[in-house]
Parts: sequence; structure tokens; C-alpha cells
Amino acid sequence: MSNKFIGYKPSRYDLSNSKIDGKHSYLLEYYNKALAIDDEVIIGEELKKCLSNLIDDLDNQNYYYDCSDAELRIEFIETFIKHTKSPFNGKPFILELWEKAVIEAFYSFKRSKNGLRRFKKLILLVARKNGKSTFCAALCFTEFMIGNAGSDIICSSNDDAQANLIFEEIASMKEMFDPKDKRTHKNLKGIFNLRNKSTIKKLSDKTRNKEGRNIEFAILDESHEMKDNVIAKSIEQSQSIKDEPIFINITTEGFVDDGYLDKELKYAREVLRGDREDDTLLAWLYTMDNEIEVYQDELSWKKANPSLGTVKKWDYLRDQLRKAQADKAERVFTLSKDFNFKQNNAEAWLMEKDIENSLTYDIEDFRGCIGIGATDLSETTDLTSAKVLIMRPKDKTKYFLQHYFICETKVDEGSNEDKKNYLEWAKQGYITICPGNEVDYSEIVAWYVSLYKKYQIWVFKVGYDRWNAKSYVKEMEDYGFDNEKIPQDYKNMSTAMKMLEADLKSGCVNYNQNPIDKWCLKNTACKVDQYGQIMPMKVQGIENKRIDGAVTMIIAYATYDRFRKEYQDVMR
Repeated sequence: MSNKFIGYKPSRYDLSNSKIDGKHSYLLEYYNKALAIDDEVIIGEELKKCLSNLIDDLDNQNYYYDCSDAELRIEFIETFIKHTKSPFNGKPFILELWEKAVIEAFYSFKRSKNGLRRFKKLILLVARKNGKSTFCAALCFTEFMIGNAGSDIICSSNDDAQANLIFEEIASMKEMFDPKDKRTHKNLKGIFNLRNKSTIKKLSDKTRNKEGRNIEFAILDESHEMKDNVIAKSIEQSQSIKDEPIFINITTEGFVDDGYLDKELKYAREVLRGDREDDTLLAWLYTMDNEIEVYQDELSWKKANPSLGTVKKWDYLRDQLRKAQADKAERVFTLSKDFNFKQNNAEAWLMEKDIENSLTYDIEDFRGCIGIGATDLSETTDLTSAKVLIMRPKDKTKYFLQHYFICETKVDEGSNEDKKNYLEWAKQGYITICPGNEVDYSEIVAWYVSLYKKYQIWVFKVGYDRWNAKSYVKEMEDYGFDNEKIPQDYKNMSTAMKMLEADLKSGCVNYNQNPIDKWCLKNTACKVDQYGQIMPMKVQGIENKRIDGAVTMIIAYATYDRFRKEYQDVMR
């Protein structure tokens, strides 16, 4: 860069008319509409802080404001790029005001001492279905065509499939722009600009040889799924020799605790507040101010959804919130993905009213019945739980027979309160305390056998988790029980857990007021993954809060779900 930039003064701007040096500014227009509190632009406090900082920096002697790079990219996108997905396929790519403001802010601040672009990294946190991936694909293709010659451009994510989404979007844009491949070419290795020698390739956690690249422009998509910074670090290291690299992290909030995104957002918020100095980072965060406004003010939804009404549909969000109010997993997922709330997966799964009911039964009522068994085999520190789920024709209620087991050592080593509870429960016949430091699995088998000997209650199938089950399964098989593995993972637990939740809310689960069942249900949290699947975990991760009884209920539901027709054919 020429030395003519040294000592350059900030551009003069007219905030009220959204002009800088007499030219219209999308950044100032966006800022003014946000301040006007009209229905078009509504933003949260974090983005307000970001915009306020940027406006203040227009008077900062360290920078000057030159919109020419931003204007060139906006013009290219709106002139030459077309949408590739329904319902906009083939239509010109007309940028939203917020997208123009982001581009302008990122590209226009230049350093007074050397004229280099100020920002090197953008964190764009925006709720799903607002067109963020398509926006970044368009920006990526623009850099590919009119950016620095010989640029290595990377589409990256935690896995191949996600990294491929933006890559294929760019490829589709390329085909519309250059259908005869006169200027560009695509093969299995990447997309290539035949004239300026720039390339676009994919990078994911499975990519070999992540190091040794020379990346000019990188998109990191859905970083909320990343547990560590391996991919991001590889990108940043490869850009270390560049004067004006670009690293754009686009994401929604997610469910990985203390992962890469958590650390990035913590750092970004420190920069926003002025607690940490980093003038190369632009943190553009579309977040709500509180959860209450989500339910009380529909217009506030725009704080996390800047394309609401143009790309994302109002009715879609209304429908999602209706589902969220009836289902914990839906609530966690919707608040995270549609409103960018970081959800604590260790929150209680059920409300008190969902657990408490007045239902009881007499076991004699089930004499001669056929049930579904379920066993959660413990480690030395946990309870072991065995249950039988019984259903009867023309009765929507699901009945649970249950018994618990715990080793003597665990009772003795527990807190005074825990020890008191276990001894009381043992006295009442709810739990068996096994001598020594481990549960005798023969006691569990004997309980199932006793149900048949005393009440002729036979178990059609017995679900069990994988933990330390070999000797237990062998002994169960010796007595003629048919066992079924039910691993404790999202795939096997999610549907069953949702079924149990719905039945508990409907008041059609009768566990005969068993106090350990109640305790375990209250201790159970709902862990949600990025696909909306759920599985149980302990509330707040507290070790002495047992959830084994709830887990066994879920195993029973999962077993029933697998053999629903067969069981309904034999139940009586």
C-alpha cells in the first residue's frame, strides 16, 4: 500500500441522512432504522452495541471509511448471482438491508496508517432459515470471481456434509453464471477460476492434511457443533502471512457445552463490551434480550431473525412456538435454533405437575398379565433399576411395576440424607441393599422370576442397556427371558423419551406413587442434539441425583416401541 494513507483522516458522515462523503451508506441506514424502532428493523442490545461501536469508530483517527470494496461486491452479487433454491430459483440475488450493512461494515473500515482493511474476522450469529448460508455462498463466489487473484477459498464445517452445503450452493451459482465453463471449472477436488487461478475447496474434521494451506477467504459454517478449534486453528494459521485475510464464522446457537462456539462468543462479547481489545473482529450477533419477549411480542422475533417476513415465514415461527410450549425438547431446540438462546441441557426435563399424580394400583389386578421388562444396570455408584411396563386392552394407562437395587457400600458412603432415604426405602420394600460393593445381578433376575411365581406376570421382552450386561443376560436367558439391547444414545432413546413425556403430561402413567420413581424423574434433565433428538441426563450434572428409574422407564418405552404390534397381539 502507498504511504499516502499515513495520517488519513476519517470520512465525514451525515448520520441523519445515512450518508458518508455524500454517498448513501447501508450501515448508517440500518443503524437509523434500528434506532427509529419501526417494524422494519428491530435488533437486540448486542447488535445495537456493535453498531454503536462502529458509528463511534467513524470518528476514530486510526481508521478511514471507504465503501468502494463493499459497493463492488454488493453490485456483483445483485447483478450476476442468481438464487439456486426454491422458491427463489433463477431470480436475481437482491440482498437484504442487513446483508448490505454487514458487507459494508466489514469491507469499508481501513487503517489510516497503511490503507489495509481493518476487519479480518466476522462472527455472524443468526437464527436458522434466515438465508445466512446462501448469503455467505454468494459472498464466497464473489471473492472467487473479483477478489485477489490466486486466492485459496475454503468452505469448512465440522463434518463433510455441512461443509458440502455451501460448496454445492457456490457450485450451483457458478453453473448459472458460467454455464459453458468458459471462465470456471468444477471437479471432485474443487472449483477453479481459469483466469485468475483462484480455487474453492472444502475442509472438515475428516479432511486430511489440514495444515500447509494458503487460505485467503474462509467460511466456517455451523460452528456450534464443534467441540474444539482444530479446523478454525488450521484456517487461522494458514492466514497468518496474509495482510487482509477473511474468516467468516456463520452459525446459530447450539448444544455443545464449552465447545468452540462458546469460547468464540465469550471472547466476542468481551470485545463488544470493551473489556478486551481486538479491532480485527466484527461480532454481528442477532440475539434476543430475554426469553419472555419471545412469548409476549412477535415483533421482537426480528432480533434473532433479520429476514423474517421476506425469507423466513411468520407462520413457521408461530407453529414452532406452539409445539415448544407442549414439549420440552421442542422448546429447547426452538429457543436455540430460532432465537439464539444458549440452552442449558441440564435443565429439568419435566415440571412438578407432570410427575405428580394420584394414580395407584393393586398388583393383584395384573395377575396373569404380560408385560415389557426394562433394566438399567448400574455402575458401582448408581442405582440399579428393574421395571415391568404393563398395558391392558382398552386402557390408555401404562402401569409400571418396579424394584431398585443398591450396594451396601454406596449406602454407607452416602450423605446422611441419602443414607436415611435408602434405609427408609429399603424398609418400605422399594429397594434391596446388596452386601458388599456391587449389586448382585442374580437379585435382579430373581425379582423378574418372582413376578411370575407369585402373580403369573410374564415378561414378553426385556430391554437393557449395554453396560456390564454379559452375566445378567446369560442368567436371564437361562430362565427363558428374551432380552433386547437398548443403547443409551439419541437414536434409541429420543422417541421413547418423547412418548413417556407425552404420557406423563397426559396423566396416563401409573407408577403406584413409588417415591424413588418420583425422585428419579425430578432429577432427570433433557439433553438435546442439533437434530432435535433427546436423551436423559442428570439435572445440572449433580452426581448424587439419580436418574436410573427414569432411564428404565425410557428403556421400557423404547422396547415397547420396537415390538409394539407383537406386544399388543399378546397383552391381556
